[in-house]
Amino acid sequence: MKAYSTQNIRNVVLLGSTKSGKTTLSEAMLFEGKVIDRRGTVEAKNTVSDNAEIEQINQRSIYATPLYAEFMDTKFNIVDTPGADDFVGGAVSAFKVCDTGVLLINAQQGVEVGTEIFSRYAEQYDIPLIVGINQLDGEKASWETTLDSMKEAFGKKPVLIQFPVNPGPSFDGFIDVLKMKYYHFIGEDGKREDLEIPDQYKDEAEALRAELIERAAEYDETLMEKFFDAGVLTEDEIRKGIGIGCKAGEVLPVFCLSAKKDIGVKRLMEFTIKVASSPADRKALTIDGQEIECKQDAPTSIFIYKTAVEQHLGEVAYFKVMSGELTEGQDLENPETGDKERITTIYAVAGKKKEKVTDLYAGDIGCTVKLRAAKTNVTLSQPGTEIAYEHIKFPASKYRTAIKAKNNKDDEKMNEALGKISAEDPTIIVEYSKEMKQTILKGQGEQHINVVRWRLLNENKIEIDLSAPRISYRETITKVAAADYRHKKQSGGAGQFGEVHLLVCPYVEGEDPGNRFKVGGRELVLNIKGKETYDLAWGGKLEFYNCVVGGAIDARFMPAILKGIMEKMSEGPLTGSLARDIRVYVYDGKMHPVDSNEISFVLAARNAFKEAFRNAGPKIMEPIYNLEVMTPTEYMGSCMSDLQNRRALIEGMGTDRGFDVIKARVPLAELYRYSTSLSSLTSGSATFTMNFADFQPVPGDVQEKLLKAYLEQDKEE
Repeated sequence: MKAYSTQNIRNVVLLGSTKSGKTTLSEAMLFEGKVIDRRGTVEAKNTVSDNAEIEQINQRSIYATPLYAEFMDTKFNIVDTPGADDFVGGAVSAFKVCDTGVLLINAQQGVEVGTEIFSRYAEQYDIPLIVGINQLDGEKASWETTLDSMKEAFGKKPVLIQFPVNPGPSFDGFIDVLKMKYYHFIGEDGKREDLEIPDQYKDEAEALRAELIERAAEYDETLMEKFFDAGVLTEDEIRKGIGIGCKAGEVLPVFCLSAKKDIGVKRLMEFTIKVASSPADRKALTIDGQEIECKQDAPTSIFIYKTAVEQHLGEVAYFKVMSGELTEGQDLENPETGDKERITTIYAVAGKKKEKVTDLYAGDIGCTVKLRAAKTNVTLSQPGTEIAYEHIKFPASKYRTAIKAKNNKDDEKMNEALGKISAEDPTIIVEYSKEMKQTILKGQGEQHINVVRWRLLNENKIEIDLSAPRISYRETITKVAAADYRHKKQSGGAGQFGEVHLLVCPYVEGEDPGNRFKVGGRELVLNIKGKETYDLAWGGKLEFYNCVVGGAIDARFMPAILKGIMEKMSEGPLTGSLARDIRVYVYDGKMHPVDSNEISFVLAARNAFKEAFRNAGPKIMEPIYNLEVMTPTEYMGSCMSDLQNRRALIEGMGTDRGFDVIKARVPLAELYRYSTSLSSLTSGSATFTMNFADFQPVPGDVQEKLLKAYLEQDKEE
């Protein structure tokens, strides 16, 4: 394969809901680009893109697959992404290295929630979109219904470049109002006839052409002036105006497709070459905010957007050449760590097919092997240039579960395998919670986690158990209480003695409680000698006041008292959960000239704090998450009822681009397997996002259950 210049490269990400036909389209693009001479099908499990065993078992894309095609003296780098929200990480990675998106809409379904999700991501990452209405040959294909759903979702952005002839099982062509031709297809291998527009379609074609010209003129002053003067624009001028609008995110050019029959694929590729951005049109942002142009005559830099472990090759790093020219044998360095890497081999990639090349120019996408330390989100650049690109920001997890090997002997092997899976897919997060004493596995949904389970069993021969993760509750207090405790131990030789009197009250940000307190019917006035404030590692604060007068406790024992209090706060008095937001005043005590030591005051402080805490209106706090659900209107009632059963506080409802939106605050304890429930309630047509909000007190009945469960667990242990 020859090396393509930056101007002759198009990096395209295929987006759309599950079953919109992305993999089938990629197969047709590879066929048109002469990479394959026969198109495979998802059903026959022989497509270039869905080549992993688990993808073939499920007959759906799970991984984002890089591909290429050579067409009209242009190299298309194509990333075929999964349609399920559970595997959105692949699309997010692709946005980092692609310059244009082709958004597929199933003509039998119209705009779906998945369509909306990916269009939002494209908008967020500033990726211009071209829309392909696919499966126009389907039994239930409806052009009009699909257009209506697009108008509701995208307003006036959609602009028709084509409209179909005979949509449905007889679909065999379309009218192209940019070319003003009728393209008629013979057979299922992309063979077409370029014909004059039949009389019955001329009026519709003329009307749409006029609309196309008017929209093209909106985005360029010169074109607008010509349009006002002459009322017409040439094909090239229309293309220019639509291209400007598309790159600005104001226009969605719409094409007709049957990827299965290779209808419209060639025209889509032709349009993309002439209108879509080349890598040279876009700049990349570095970690320090610098903009780097994608130019060939510049220092070499590459960005690794994906890593994978592949049979016979080992670890493969997929990258984009962000600037300069990458050559075989070139030495680069990671500017963030100083690690040196040699690029021993370079490949152009079409799924499992790797074609060895000697160099790649700025804007091109490829892969290499045998890097020592470079992983996803790593920049390798020419030594001395210090170029490091901004990292990919992956979406927050929406599903969490506790994971454990069925055989304890497999624990180490399981953790090692999970580390490798997480390195390949950064939206899989594995962390051990010391607080919960569990390994927590996080992902985008239950399907996502099930892929991990399958890989552990089939690739690593490890059986696992998944269970509901424990909840990281917090404990705090609501009123003032005081307590004292004497620790005394005599067993021959030196004894142990320490007595601590302390008072606790709630910590409230910005509130000064003063030094006067009413405790047990008497007023206590404290003489504050010292104050220390601690931001707790688990959130919240501890304020520690030394109010001891008259030398009752030597100052050298105050750190031991603080240590005892901290120890008890890390294992709260109610349920063993972490305690937070407390003020502690140590105001009196006793010591012994011989028997007092550090451990004595640690134990005295622990027990005094425990007693005071239990008398201070203790409350269990639970993590609350902000939840935003997007659902088709017909499922709104079911979603609302389900949320109310989960103790949700509904904060708002609205609509967004044709979908209903619910905003709520929900306890984390009620969100286990929520993605699965939501999918079941809405036939897979709704989605949600969640992020941590704060901690709030649990209701009284819930607190009673938690206390009872802790006591029973304590007895068992």
